[in-house]
Amino acid sequence: MAPQPTGNNGSAPVPTPTTIPLVNATMAKFKPARIIKGAVEPVPPPGTSNQPRPQYPGPRHITGISFDDRGDQLITASEDETFRLYSCKSGKQMKILHSKKYGVDLPRFTHKNTAIVHASTKEDDTVRYHSLHDNKYLQYFKGHKGRVVSLEVSPVDDGFMSGSQDRTVRLWDLRAPTCRGLLSVPSTPIIAYDSTGVVFAVAVNNYSRILLYDQANFDKAPFLVITLDDPTLGLVSFPPRAIYMTSMAFSSNGKYLLVGCSGNAHYIVDAFEGHLLAKLEGHVGLERRAPSAPQNIEPSKGISGEEVGWTPDSKFVVGGSLDGKIIMWDVQQLPAKTGDVDLKAPPTRVQPMVALDGHPGPSRCVKFNPRLAMMCSAGAELSFWLPDLAGDADEIAQSLMKKRGA
Repeated sequence: MAPQPTGNNGSAPVPTPTTIPLVNATMAKFKPARIIKGAVEPVPPPGTSNQPRPQYPGPRHITGISFDDRGDQLITASEDETFRLYSCKSGKQMKILHSKKYGVDLPRFTHKNTAIVHASTKEDDTVRYHSLHDNKYLQYFKGHKGRVVSLEVSPVDDGFMSGSQDRTVRLWDLRAPTCRGLLSVPSTPIIAYDSTGVVFAVAVNNYSRILLYDQANFDKAPFLVITLDDPTLGLVSFPPRAIYMTSMAFSSNGKYLLVGCSGNAHYIVDAFEGHLLAKLEGHVGLERRAPSAPQNIEPSKGISGEEVGWTPDSKFVVGGSLDGKIIMWDVQQLPAKTGDVDLKAPPTRVQPMVALDGHPGPSRCVKFNPRLAMMCSAGAELSFWLPDLAGDADEIAQSLMKKRGA
């Protein structure tokens, strides 16, 4: 059954996502199965509210999204200071919770689908452990002296990390309110765990460095330092415009590291030796809030940070764009590099396999479901995407047979 888009919070059922193999033909056929227009409360008209003027003009946006481990639920956080829980199988909103006092950003499911950790946007810089079941805070993680801009939960246990504008990375455990590790870095850090939870990465802007640490020896020097230097930028301007890193994600096999950036390119580096392998192009970077906004000389985070990520099998990368398109890159044929790292060697430039229309406004959050053949995009609205597989039954069957060795 082909997915049928619906407007607003339409009652038409969303086709159930399935666990089909992700092949090029399937990826190119993703379409919005539901677009939820009421996913963010609108800005009240002037004079009707005692709230201060919003930080950004225009409509409010969803700023962060997260799937639970099973891919059954999606949580969103938005500039209206709410987080909302959705069913991935029905596309319906299950719950709306408010955090007017502290604000909410970077929602991350723990390994229980009834609890999340999230960053705050006002009052203080505490990370909060929140029960979705009874809408209560379970724990407060205090210590940061600047806004938390990166937050990740360990894939294997109750640990998590936070990176802050106070130029520190803190390692926590959900069962204790005090941090169990502290790293000081020279600039605002971006963090990521590998799929085993044994290794984590810390990206440091202004220095274009990515530091890889052994989780068990985080108090020692990083075992690998990667320099993110793209020589092709010198062909565009001189001096070349700096790279501003806003997110990182390891591939499922731990071999590659996807580096999301606020400009018009993302990068894939070899996580074992540090070679720059690929430059992903074809989207409009999110260091601005709207296409009409001027671009500054110095790069900045803008509204970037949640718009790019791997599919679960790490064969494809999906990403958002300032113009609303959903971009898909085929990264199954990455080059192999060995030996000493050559910072002057240009990366392979990868163009989009497909650019999908259907997302209204900037697609500032894009993530693929960890278990099901679906993805979500978010900005001023929330969209659930499914592949339109009408007529593709034979191709899917052949792909499944190949996987089984038939």
